[in-house]
Amino acid sequence: MHPGEDDAADRLLRLAHDGGAKAGLVKALRKSGAMAGEMVLPCEDRIIGYYALSTMNQPKGWLCLAAVAIHPDWQGLRHGKRMIGQLAEWARLSGVYVVAAHTPGFFIRAGFSLPRAAGLTSRLAPADLTLAGPGDDVPQQVLSFPKPFGVS
Repeated sequence: MHPGEDDAADRLLRLAHDGGAKAGLVKALRKSGAMAGEMVLPCEDRIIGYYALSTMNQPKGWLCLAAVAIHPDWQGLRHGKRMIGQLAEWARLSGVYVVAAHTPGFFIRAGFSLPRAAGLTSRLAPADLTLAGPGDDVPQQVLSFPKPFGVS
């Protein structure tokens, strides 16, 4: 993401998610310093895809997929799957674990997996968690998300 694209990303989040909750989360992550990175998918003069990664409080070095959005006119064309698939491959190659919460079916189709370790614990339901990284057989970990997520 280039400087100055955050307003376009915020508009896309509001459009794709029918409201401001995801855009508000992204703004709060930016403000808190927990934003690890943001990726956009440009098309001509606009942004049609976006995702945000935040740091995790625990385990150190892990990341969390905070928001994903594809412009409604471009949904169903596999752009989201390709973006998240590239992220999953990056996580595997770089050795960084990335946690995604909610919509497990989408993330699994894009390259994430259900963690085999029953030891991943958080205030989120384990069935809602998917993982990308160097492997899915991870040691016991307590997941602690940054404050803007509203879960610890």
